[in-house]
Amino acid sequence: MPLTYPLAEQTLDNGLRVVVSSDRAVPIVAVNLWYDVGSRHEPPGLTGFAHLFEHLMFQGSRNVESGQHFSLLENAGASLNASTFFDRTNYFESLPSGGLDLALWLEADRMGYLLDAVNQENLDNQRDVVKEEKRQSYDNRPYGDSYERLVRLAFPDGHPYAHMTIGSMEDLNAASLEDVQAFFRRHYGPNNAVLTIVGDVSEEDAFDAAKRYFGQLPAIPEPPAAPDGTVGPLEGVFRDDVVEDVPSDLITMMFRLPVDGSPELDAAGLALDVLAGGQSGRLNRRLVRDEQIAQSVSGGALPLIGGVSFGTLTGIASDGIDLQQVEGALVEEVEKLAEGGITADELLTVQAQAERDWLEQLATCAGRADEISHHALLFGDANRINTRIDQIRAVTTEQVQAVAQQWIRAGGRAQVTYRRPETAGQETAGDQASAEAPETAAVPASAGEAGEQE
Repeated sequence: MPLTYPLAEQTLDNGLRVVVSSDRAVPIVAVNLWYDVGSRHEPPGLTGFAHLFEHLMFQGSRNVESGQHFSLLENAGASLNASTFFDRTNYFESLPSGGLDLALWLEADRMGYLLDAVNQENLDNQRDVVKEEKRQSYDNRPYGDSYERLVRLAFPDGHPYAHMTIGSMEDLNAASLEDVQAFFRRHYGPNNAVLTIVGDVSEEDAFDAAKRYFGQLPAIPEPPAAPDGTVGPLEGVFRDDVVEDVPSDLITMMFRLPVDGSPELDAAGLALDVLAGGQSGRLNRRLVRDEQIAQSVSGGALPLIGGVSFGTLTGIASDGIDLQQVEGALVEEVEKLAEGGITADELLTVQAQAERDWLEQLATCAGRADEISHHALLFGDANRINTRIDQIRAVTTEQVQAVAQQWIRAGGRAQVTYRRPETAGQETAGDQASAEAPETAAVPASAGEAGEQE
């Protein structure tokens, strides 16, 4: 049975795209605002700016004092947050439906008038907050820098996905107040955003409220296009072997994958699910249950729209097991997938799991609002929330094998290993090692959990 969530769309005169999905089942409303700016839009020297604004957006605007954004909404019963990703930034709140006007007023005030409150003092303050976040989440957490290391291996210098959303501390330290203000003026305007309202409100009232609070905000000049990050599959094996005081030895492999929105990316995601999706995945059955060489395995695809996506497979070695055994088993299973494909039953299983995950995401007003904004902003089609399951169901076993043969290859991967000092003497065997980023054709300069969340 197809999904039929109601959707109504309008574009305001200033270019803001507004999508409303009325749901009167419970007296809750979700407000979700996606900006078309993420880490892939950051030019060299300005990395980390989208994430910095995720922090600055809560530090006051023309009519809102610092700290009031959270307190006003929480006093109204809201849950709220924001996140930064390679391809976008989003801001969201869910609250009793009587608080809709408050939520829209607050979002509009910081969209239109944030820079009234961005001064050197709060810039310096939030810069320090980001530095502390990097220390806590990346530098001083076991395996915390694994994705930083992997994207440096998987993508050439200057590629839009070659740096994480946290950015470079050197770039943030060097950023002037003028640099920060110019970045905001370039990207944060109504014509570079999608506003979604889901829940206990009529379509007419929701559109009227959106016009009331956002309609007077001026459009910004068309932002520069994100650079094209199109690259093909990795050729060769690129390693970064880390010796660190970690809880257990760990290996993560990264593969480049097709661009989001393509049937090939759907097939690649299902291929990785067959390997690492839950208790029934091939890797869990072999490495964890049968051979007991791994404590756990995980993996999956990370869809991206800037010309290429990526996917990962991770194994944590059991105590007393040489990490090379885990690597060898991962390599074998990747090769088996490409050579033998998957069974019809395996495909049905992972398709059913994907359908369940999708339905769970859409079950709440907040989850539905986020996905509506996602598909409206990145694909120009909010109705993809109603057709997404059909796209997953359409994938065939032949497509899964074809994409595995081209993209998910043991001989085309980036790889990071973490070994404890007492196990680090064991030599990594097998593929030729390299800690350098792969050579690829040059990509134009500029285009973006992983996202940062407050």
